[in-house]
Amino acid sequence: MGRVKTIARRTFLIGSVAIAGGVAFGLWRYKTPYANPLLADLPEGAAALTPYVRITADTITLITPRADKGQGAVSVQAALIAEELDVSLDQIATDFGPPSPAYYNTALAGDAVPFRATNDSWLAETVRDLADAPMKFLGMQITGGSTTVPDGYDKLRHAGAVARETLKATAARLHGVERSALSTETGAVILPDGTRLSYQSLASEAAQTDPITDVTLRDPSEWRLLGKPMQRIDIVPKSTGTQGYGIDIDLPEMLHAAIRLNPGQGAALIGYDASEAEAMRGVQKIVEIPGGIAVIADNTWRAIRAAEAITCDWAAAPYPADMADHWQALADSFTSDAQDSQFRDEGDVEAALAGGAEIEVEYRAPYLAHAPLEPLNATVRYTPERIDIWTGTQVPRFIETNVARITGIDRDHIHVHAEMIGGSFGHRLEDDVVRHATHIAMEMPGRPVKLTYSREEDMAHDFPRQIAMARGRGRVENGRVTAYDLGIAMPSVLSSQMGRQNIPAPGPDLQIVAGAWDQPFAIPDYRVTGYRAPELAPISSWRSVGASSNGFFHDCLLDELIHAAGADPLQERLRLCNHAPSRAVLEAVGEMSNWGSAMAPGAGRGVAYCLSFGVPCAQVVEVSDTGDGIRLDKVYVAADVGRIIDPVNFDGLVKGGVIFGLGHAMNCQVTYADGAAEQRNFDQYQGMRLYQCPEIEVRGLETADKIRGIGEPPVPPAPAALANAIFAATGTRLREMPFDKHVTFA
Repeated sequence: MGRVKTIARRTFLIGSVAIAGGVAFGLWRYKTPYANPLLADLPEGAAALTPYVRITADTITLITPRADKGQGAVSVQAALIAEELDVSLDQIATDFGPPSPAYYNTALAGDAVPFRATNDSWLAETVRDLADAPMKFLGMQITGGSTTVPDGYDKLRHAGAVARETLKATAARLHGVERSALSTETGAVILPDGTRLSYQSLASEAAQTDPITDVTLRDPSEWRLLGKPMQRIDIVPKSTGTQGYGIDIDLPEMLHAAIRLNPGQGAALIGYDASEAEAMRGVQKIVEIPGGIAVIADNTWRAIRAAEAITCDWAAAPYPADMADHWQALADSFTSDAQDSQFRDEGDVEAALAGGAEIEVEYRAPYLAHAPLEPLNATVRYTPERIDIWTGTQVPRFIETNVARITGIDRDHIHVHAEMIGGSFGHRLEDDVVRHATHIAMEMPGRPVKLTYSREEDMAHDFPRQIAMARGRGRVENGRVTAYDLGIAMPSVLSSQMGRQNIPAPGPDLQIVAGAWDQPFAIPDYRVTGYRAPELAPISSWRSVGASSNGFFHDCLLDELIHAAGADPLQERLRLCNHAPSRAVLEAVGEMSNWGSAMAPGAGRGVAYCLSFGVPCAQVVEVSDTGDGIRLDKVYVAADVGRIIDPVNFDGLVKGGVIFGLGHAMNCQVTYADGAAEQRNFDQYQGMRLYQCPEIEVRGLETADKIRGIGEPPVPPAPAALANAIFAATGTRLREMPFDKHVTFA
């Protein structure tokens, strides 16, 4: 009944909106699937049974369109298809597939509407359904927001089941039996007499069979792969150094390029002197590109060295030159004129705080670089008739659009070959490297040109995590938190990021308050306000986006109020929490860490919680104050994603997220001087060192009623848990990241 109601609601609303908006085809278009993109270049004798399954006489290829940047996206997508297709992972090949609206992300809409993830009311679910329509109409093929599993959980299993049943229908037609009399096992259809027909042997005939779309998905109790420990498809190549990435592309007659861009992001090149570079060995050509200059040479090293030898005259950055002015812009944004949202305003905060606040504090979070190990790169081969692009990307269709705009070539003649990504953290949501590479390749028609950023250019021209400031106050009574007021000021991530794609970001930016306004606590007087600061340095999505800073702001203010009340940090969070899965993860970390047990002198234990991307995540950090500084001893983490698809990868992603969150909180920041980022390499942006890494214990819960992703949710609570632990150990409150401004780490 629930599913019937969902379909009816979605049909009614999308149809109503389409009619009201004058789009007569809206409902029909929403219900109509996109054409199968695999059919365009299908070899003779091959079958593309769905957009996700291609079978030839010798290979079963599963299409995994979500980008893999180290998080295991290829393996989890392949497993979702393989579970229903009835193949093992060692029987298949994988391919990212061509960019296509058929691969639009069905899970993006969930976090794009102003309803808390814990709100499953009819209205909230209706608006989420409605928000999916523009995602489909625009063909938003994007990897991000921890959506790979939520996006694929149903549709990839369905794709596998359709392919399986279509192969059975093919075998039934060829052998004169009923499809219901057939079964499948490890890549073969089994006839009633036990004869095995491999999927590959059925490929050419299956291509002539109408797909069987009325399928039933297997119950989890029948799963062979999902929910069980799996070895990722890429574990052997990555362990042996044989995994290929975009930076490894090597084509006949390939040239290499490097760039120098204005250190002031978005500012122009006024003039340059390239006489020294032109005389350097291997240099083929020097060309101007938007915002800078490029060197084309016979290898990457020579191109980079020549680019460094060019003397450039740069225009001034279009944002404040120095950090003091960036912080001042945030401080000036706490005004009613700059208010962007106030989705959380319960009780009467003003009346509750009229007599004064027990706590009134300010928190700060700096710009942060993405700094993945693989620097930005893209290889482009341009001719007036066709363009081929090899790169790691999370936004392949944006690339098509922008290359078409630059070259004037129809996007049907632009071919994006997505590659494995050596880390991203949001970096590959941008496509500036492809735009630059396209301008360069147009100077060398017919020859592939690989553009590789030097590490310094990569970090100097990153679009970093947003800078943010928060101001909080509150009251306590009778040992309880009774009033909570948090204001957060930051520039709009969505306006900055989508502006570079010429896509307007309408309405309030939910990322300004993400991880703060939507927390499941029942505080009598409770308000969270977002303030939109003016555009400063250009920014982009960084692992967990707004919640990456807001998890620190929100939980640390709560922790300060709990201590002011004299309450136990874990027990008061549990008392306030009104969401069962969130209570469960708090109880779990309490049990895991033996919360309340005695600790050695100089040791401290801190708890923190944040719900982000629909996932409740709680952490306890234990530290010791040693003669050499603060030592991180152990971290306990509990999170609930509804269903864990691969326990091994789940454990790895949680631990990686914790390390990412802790390391950046400890000592990372991007600062600007004279309009330029000062941190240009890993020696200036270290993160956590190996010897500093604590033991991390993970527990995954499966009580929530929706399937969620885990790549980002472990990040937001980590800085808060560390700050709260340091307070417990030393009595020092840390309200500004990075923490090494105020404490030393052992």
